[in-house]
Amino acid sequence: MSSIATQNRPPTLRIALTPGEPAGIGPDLAIALAQDTLPAAVVYFADPAVLAARARALDVAVDIVELERPQAATAQRGGIMQVVPVRCTTEVRPGVLDVRNAGYVLACLDQAVAACATGALDALVTGPVQKSIINDAGRPFSGHTEYLAERLGAPLPVMMLVAGELRVVLLTTHVALRDVPDLVTGELIDRVATITARELGSRFGQREPRLCLCGLNPHAGEHGHLGREEIDVIAPAVAKLRARGLAIDGPVPADTAFTRAHRADYAAIIALYHDQGLAALKAVSFGDAVNVTLGLPIVRTSVDHGTALALAGHGGADPGSLRRALELACALASRGHV
Repeated sequence: MSSIATQNRPPTLRIALTPGEPAGIGPDLAIALAQDTLPAAVVYFADPAVLAARARALDVAVDIVELERPQAATAQRGGIMQVVPVRCTTEVRPGVLDVRNAGYVLACLDQAVAACATGALDALVTGPVQKSIINDAGRPFSGHTEYLAERLGAPLPVMMLVAGELRVVLLTTHVALRDVPDLVTGELIDRVATITARELGSRFGQREPRLCLCGLNPHAGEHGHLGREEIDVIAPAVAKLRARGLAIDGPVPADTAFTRAHRADYAAIIALYHDQGLAALKAVSFGDAVNVTLGLPIVRTSVDHGTALALAGHGGADPGSLRRALELACALASRGHV
């Protein structure tokens, strides 16, 4: 009887977690998450000394267990952090950025990515990083999405934010607004929409998902009176996708695409630039949304907020988005877990 029960029991998912910028709230959130007893094994990639110091500052009891191999992790028990140690050579002060810690942030990320890429761990959850400090250290870095794609050899990463049934995909991500019109091409629309539809099916179980593509200009260009991108680029790209059998509408004026009644019709809304999509999403779900990277060979989710330096080490940081990110990572990883 016990042998059969053991055979039928699903294997424990092992999830990599990187807290991100050590001077921000990432360590605070990781420590808060570690208080939960979970069916999954959460493997934290960080400096145990940094985590221990932050736990003392927060007056939170935590037992840090260092792992030689991430595969050795077991289902998380409340108050215990299973940590793959990545040493930080510079003192960390909550709320105070130090360019010398940029290498540590990337080392944590690199080791976690490697563990996922080799199959040792099932998914990656990332905490918030400070892009500016990494760039100041001489390491070009526009964001997790692009960095992970480069490390994993993915030709086109697609950034999607999930908040309940609302899913917002970004056609362009961390670029200057003045560059957006030139980046909105028929080829990019085709590739992003195709990846989105494919992974909504394979990862989210959405059969024949219907997509909404926003316009670039106010009122989707007002028939060319407020810009011709919709006529010259966006509408022809949508027509080609529909001819291939993809269910997609557009260009749809962005000021109506995100209304409650309208967004309920779609599995995902594709926004053309960062703030077009995320301002709407965060207005209704800040702190509960999850960032998902499509187009990668691994599952990756993240929080929907930044480093909140002023809160670091003082308590009060809300771990809600990190919890949602972990829950979604587990759900997505379980689809392909044997």
